[in-house]
Amino acid sequence: MKIKQAEFLTSNTDYKKCPTPDKPEFAFIGRSNVGKSSLINALTNRNKLAKISSKPGKTQTINHFLINQSWYLVDLPGYGWSQVSKAQKEAWGVMITSYFENRQNLVCTFILIDSRLPPQEADTEFMEWMVYNGIPFVLVFTKVDKLSKNKVASTIAKYRKILLRDWEEFPLYFTTSSVSKDGIDELVAYIEELI
Repeated sequence: MKIKQAEFLTSNTDYKKCPTPDKPEFAFIGRSNVGKSSLINALTNRNKLAKISSKPGKTQTINHFLINQSWYLVDLPGYGWSQVSKAQKEAWGVMITSYFENRQNLVCTFILIDSRLPPQEADTEFMEWMVYNGIPFVLVFTKVDKLSKNKVASTIAKYRKILLRDWEEFPLYFTTSSVSKDGIDELVAYIEELI
């Protein structure tokens, strides 16, 4: 599949205002500053589709994009950003939780992980929540162009060790870079399989 069209549709804080759930939907989420907007732009071949900022927490709403007139890409707010008030964190939590619990056309969620960092509690806790709630997800390790292949493998091995303490198998994962475009074609091909 080639992504030929990518159109911004709507941005809101209430899942009830999301587009009619009449097309397959794929959500992208991760800790703030994980490179989510950059990855979405690389995936869609559009430099400014998702807004990029050096300041964490830029995405604060549920953002829907229509891809090839046939499926939705959803850019969700980041989690684990400490520079916001408790009330703001709670509001974001309610927004994200209600989205996941009620969006019936959601096919898969891509949880983005910064490959340069050791396993983060915010990431593993979010994965546990997804498993508990039966929401399908895939891991996407970002920024692999910044590291050697051995260091990327080491990061993945650390996550594997933590998660397999309680899980029977390690989730499907991709290694990506929005700069070198590593893994982008594989990610698009995987989405195509699920549509």
